[in-house]
Amino acid sequence: MFEASRRLHGWRRKQVPSQRGLAYGGGVYAPSQNGEPKTLNHAPHSRATAHQTPALLNKVKKFKAAEQLRGLGVYPYFRTISSAQDTEVIIENKRVLMLGSNSYLGLTNHPKIKEAAKVAVEKYGTGCAGSRFLNGSLDIHLELEAALAQCVNKEAVLLYSTGFQVNLGVISALVGKGEYVLGDKSNHASIVEGCLLAQGKFVRFGHKDLGALQSRLESLEPEAGKLIVVDGVFSMEGDIIQLPELCRIANRFGATVMVDDAHAIGVLGKNGAGTASHFRLTDQVHLIMGTFSKSLASLGGFIASDAATIDYLKHHSRALIFSASMSPANVAAVLAAVKIMVSEPERMAQLWRNTERMKNGLINLGFDLGASETPILPVYCRSLMTAFKLCKRLQEEGVFVNPVVAPAVPPGEELMRISLMATHTDKQIDFALDKLSKVGKELGLIR
Repeated sequence: MFEASRRLHGWRRKQVPSQRGLAYGGGVYAPSQNGEPKTLNHAPHSRATAHQTPALLNKVKKFKAAEQLRGLGVYPYFRTISSAQDTEVIIENKRVLMLGSNSYLGLTNHPKIKEAAKVAVEKYGTGCAGSRFLNGSLDIHLELEAALAQCVNKEAVLLYSTGFQVNLGVISALVGKGEYVLGDKSNHASIVEGCLLAQGKFVRFGHKDLGALQSRLESLEPEAGKLIVVDGVFSMEGDIIQLPELCRIANRFGATVMVDDAHAIGVLGKNGAGTASHFRLTDQVHLIMGTFSKSLASLGGFIASDAATIDYLKHHSRALIFSASMSPANVAAVLAAVKIMVSEPERMAQLWRNTERMKNGLINLGFDLGASETPILPVYCRSLMTAFKLCKRLQEEGVFVNPVVAPAVPPGEELMRISLMATHTDKQIDFALDKLSKVGKELGLIR
């Protein structure tokens, strides 16, 4: 239920925090009254009766973390926005600066994109009422696939209804028994779930530890199929995978490379084509994954590869075959967004200028930003309650940001994530820095 639950870290399975929320082992991780973390004790076990909760739902009764955070006034999730996703939004009848959006190019409220969605609804209706495999393929699906293939310089593209489904469907379709899928421990949760669903063996390596990746590959049977899956831009830390070295290792061991560019499309590469384009390694990355819910102002995802691989996925990816296709409005919005991204490179240039302005300002104030290299700027708090309090106080001061806590990051690495948009103004960035300075000093993060 938490944003933190979006990604599993690479601890051994029994040590991995539950994806249901802020949970550790047999207890719930929650703040005590003095603000320090503690583990809540569960009620003793008793035999169920006809009037008691079924055993399956015991975990529901035991889950108290969200309730406790609400009681402390620092619950930071499911905040309700009553306006368009733009540089400023309205929350609880108050206008605040949005620094928690993934709309890197600032296109979610673009008039051309909204008009394209309206026109599509008039022509095609509101839904496709079926999967791509059967009655749900429209001509605009094919038009968007062709536009994306040209953008990322691959032979073919296949659309999925969500980005999560792309990773779930592609990895599980490609990695079979006797084969291996290797992933960075900081990969997105959708990658992890795809790897767990696959019939092959899932092998993790430390975050950007390519020496460990090589060691893992050396231990595997040379003739076995191997897929290496990584984020191009890591969504919490904001750093970029060392793709040239990774591709060199993959080539040596005959492994296939897949890059998740959810946070790189519109941010890196020629015309926003992503990580492989950024490093000029498109021909060495067999599979490029992307989403439409960030730079491309809509909802859905895609996989790009050679035509043969895409044709295989069309007939083997269960997440595609058994899901309804993207709605006409979503497809039309993405198509319009791709055209703007490609034809207006100044948007990405402005995104990077905004990133540098904010990053330099935060560093000058004394905040710890870790190893960020992108418009994702993590402000390390290294305390669950400090991260929650920081986000609450900033919203009170008129700035919306997101906390990131375990299991999205390891315990002790809690942070507040800032995400820049191309449409942020210098005045807005300076306003945010002023508020960050004020609240950061209040909480002892800076002097």
